[in-house]
Amino acid sequence: MAKGKNGADPTYEAGDIQVLKGLEHVRKRPAMYIGDISSRGLHHLVYEVIDNAIDEALAGYADKITMTVNKNGSVTVTDNGRGIPTEVHPTEKISALEVVMTQLNAGGKFNRDSYKVSGGLHGVGVSVVNALSEYLEAEVVRDGKVYYQKYKRGVPEAKVKVIGNAKKTGTKVTFYPDGEIFKNINFKFETLEERLRELAYLNKDLTIVLKDERDSSKDEEFHYKGGIVDFVKYLDESEKSIMGKPIYISGDRENVQVEVAFQYNESYNDNTYTFVNNINTHEGGTHLEGFKAALTRTLNNYATKNNLIKSDKITLTGDDFREGLTCVLSIKVPEPQFEGQTKTKLGNSEVKGIVQSIVGETLSNFLEETPSIAKR
Repeated sequence: MAKGKNGADPTYEAGDIQVLKGLEHVRKRPAMYIGDISSRGLHHLVYEVIDNAIDEALAGYADKITMTVNKNGSVTVTDNGRGIPTEVHPTEKISALEVVMTQLNAGGKFNRDSYKVSGGLHGVGVSVVNALSEYLEAEVVRDGKVYYQKYKRGVPEAKVKVIGNAKKTGTKVTFYPDGEIFKNINFKFETLEERLRELAYLNKDLTIVLKDERDSSKDEEFHYKGGIVDFVKYLDESEKSIMGKPIYISGDRENVQVEVAFQYNESYNDNTYTFVNNINTHEGGTHLEGFKAALTRTLNNYATKNNLIKSDKITLTGDDFREGLTCVLSIKVPEPQFEGQTKTKLGNSEVKGIVQSIVGETLSNFLEETPSIAKR
């Protein structure tokens, strides 16, 4: 029988349908889940594990996360949250820990009783990290005991077992990326440092420790009481501010929490960072659209009302109002709709109006109350 156009076999039958068990499909097409298998994808593995720990902090159960790059190049992430459940899952009939670690469509974030907001749910999850690791070890402290399970390329080596007793709670995950997937397994301290510092700014009640056992001199602790206001100051430290201190705006509508801090400096650059549930949305989205609309409309209205625009022929645009702007916009959304697996753009249509109204109202009041800064 003749072959098809591209040399395909013309017989296409039930036996040609492949069923990949467990996490085999992740290993087959890793870039679908972590973006790529370069350094960026390698570091994305760490962020997935960190996201789970951060979600415990968002839920109010963790206030410290420690990330260690071990001497052999593996990574350990420890948090003092509630600990992943370990009891037998009601439908899967195995430990809930094993379910979380080995099943792609499993997690505690679909149920809003466990996590009101999370970044982890819309990521690819720790099960993908497990699938793409030569080995992964999970250690959970809860119910007075220490539970342990080890996996090789996503497959458990044995059942979850108790290896000791403990009074506190938390989760510890150690993994070593698989050399069959990643050609270069080298975690860069500076890359990890940048992300963990960012997370500490976004979560002012959280302490994050970064250790590198490959180099004894590299040991950092991040904790910022000022939150995103401190973040803006940090981003702007090499520029001369024209405001004295950043404007801070916060509000909560329809279960969406909005936080914005921004200031203007003497440069012409627009330096805006946006986050959803701690995830850096590099491509922006509806939250950024709402902020831009509010900033442009509010400043235009104030300028017109106070005769600060000298000519009727001059129309100030959004680009004009973003010259010299340094801004951090952070929102928390119960059901974020991200575009793409690696969560770089927010799509929730309702968020634009929420951000626009909160920023518009608060900024308008600020301008009226501080005319000297407003005119500047």
